[in-house]
Amino acid sequence: MSSSLEMSSRDAPLVQAHHLRKYFPAATSILRRRRGGVIRAVDGASFDIYRGETLGLVGESGCGKSTTAHLILMLERPTSGQIFFDGTELTALSRRQMRPLRPRMQMIFQDPFSSLDPRMTVESIIAEPMQEHLKASRAEIRDRVAHLLELVGLAPDHADRYPHEFSGGQRQRIGIARALALNPDLVVCDEPISALDVSIQAQIINLLQRLQDKLGLTYLFIAHDLSIVRHVSDRVAVMYLGKIVELADKDSIYHEPLHPYTRALLSAVPIPDPLLEEKREYIPLEGEIPSPENPPKGCNFNTRCPLAIEACFDAEPDLVEQAPGHWVACHLARTED
Repeated sequence: MSSSLEMSSRDAPLVQAHHLRKYFPAATSILRRRRGGVIRAVDGASFDIYRGETLGLVGESGCGKSTTAHLILMLERPTSGQIFFDGTELTALSRRQMRPLRPRMQMIFQDPFSSLDPRMTVESIIAEPMQEHLKASRAEIRDRVAHLLELVGLAPDHADRYPHEFSGGQRQRIGIARALALNPDLVVCDEPISALDVSIQAQIINLLQRLQDKLGLTYLFIAHDLSIVRHVSDRVAVMYLGKIVELADKDSIYHEPLHPYTRALLSAVPIPDPLLEEKREYIPLEGEIPSPENPPKGCNFNTRCPLAIEACFDAEPDLVEQAPGHWVACHLARTED
């Protein structure tokens, strides 16, 4: 799958990921000796992110979501595959050649407690990327910091305080301000609310949406909470054991899921209506996710799929467009055509 994912109603994608793979050497936990095998953290993932949209990336812990984010930002170099950003192939660039593009790609981290340096003031934290990449005076940077703090709902006089003086939600707002300091096009949100109290999560989600509307941002939104992803995303990619198994607009994913794994995930999402909750079918998943060091032959979901047929154990399914804009990697989806 490549740029054929493009929709006629959209411009060319801002980000294109083609057959991304990231393998890490396997090692013991104590002596860190290599065993000769590899950990297939990301194993052939392909997707596009269109300018101004939010692509949600969901899946169980350990499926490769965060590694995919690091690859898109070129914090990790892929073992193979290609990444294009606004038409430029990032995977063909050296570290030095990447430097002019880095301001356009930023990240909001999962944990606002560990992602902010406790020894630095808020002003220093937000100003650091500007000092590194912009030619601006101290006064201009200080004005920019004050503007960014107001933009994320904090007071300009918070600039002289330290991270420990703020709540978790306020710290995440500081992290968001830092991510916006260089006017990025793409912001990767790596589970940005999972470490926050439930009462604060909606405030941060609403802030991210307001900023997207105001600044024209493009988001890759990584989460394991499907209800949150449904609320914030335009399209959703479902990941399992390093592979994208389904990709479609959010309405298609939530109302007409085609992959058994997607159906199982959705069946576990609580419904606030007791009558509907009582009537719907719950699809249990047996066992654990297989080791990415030794994935199953054929479809990597075959060890847990309640619908697996013989073909699922023999051949890996390709990611195929089953309906306009709706991609799925499943032998059953094709046989049901």
